[in-house]
Amino acid sequence: MTSAPGSMESLYPFLYSGAGDLPAVLEQVRASTVAKTQEIRQLRRQLRDAESGRLLACAGQMASRFAAGGKLLAFGNGGSATDAQQLATLFLHPGDSGGGPAGLPARTQPARPLPALSLASDPSVLTALSNDIGVEVVFARQVAALGARADIAVGLSTSGNSENLLRAFDEASRRGMLTVGLAGYAGGRMAELDSIDFLFVARSESVHRIQEAQTTLYHVLWELCQVAIDEAGAGPAGGLANAGPAGA
Repeated sequence: MTSAPGSMESLYPFLYSGAGDLPAVLEQVRASTVAKTQEIRQLRRQLRDAESGRLLACAGQMASRFAAGGKLLAFGNGGSATDAQQLATLFLHPGDSGGGPAGLPARTQPARPLPALSLASDPSVLTALSNDIGVEVVFARQVAALGARADIAVGLSTSGNSENLLRAFDEASRRGMLTVGLAGYAGGRMAELDSIDFLFVARSESVHRIQEAQTTLYHVLWELCQVAIDEAGAGPAGGLANAGPAGA
């Protein structure tokens, strides 16, 4: 009997095979884990080779926005909402004393907290907008209320087709914000927008690998942004010295 696509049986067939051979099951688990690890490593390498220059350029523009007193607004749905919250936390509270991962420029200063806010984290706002108007406006309305010209809008989606992200990008672009998109598959409708300044696509058919790659992408953007701020020598005059919760 063939398992339905997306079912637990299709994802982990070795757990539903009925076999009583524990060593064989453990070997299948090991092989599955190794295969998934190889997939994400390959996808990360592809992104590095294809997007390193654009990642550097994007981080430089983000650093300039922060130096001008801007903040970062992150948004996404479902698992991408969790990533948006983590992204905002990373910028706002890096909890890191310096250094940097292999392959990236080393920072010369401790990581700076930078003003950031997740638009997917307030259930009162989300449910009010969804109930009174519609889920398609939950991010665009917040961008309209909170966004300013110096700000950065970062939207995450695995499919690239979420209507509420598309509207938020259009609203952010109208306001002159720097817009950054992270998508999967072939980019979906996000790849058709003129309102996204930098779109990074994790080209995979697996939602799991896409989200793992996107996590790597926004950590790299954060790291490069920190380096760009260090190199620019931004201080109190650049609006960064007191960046923190009050600036979000």
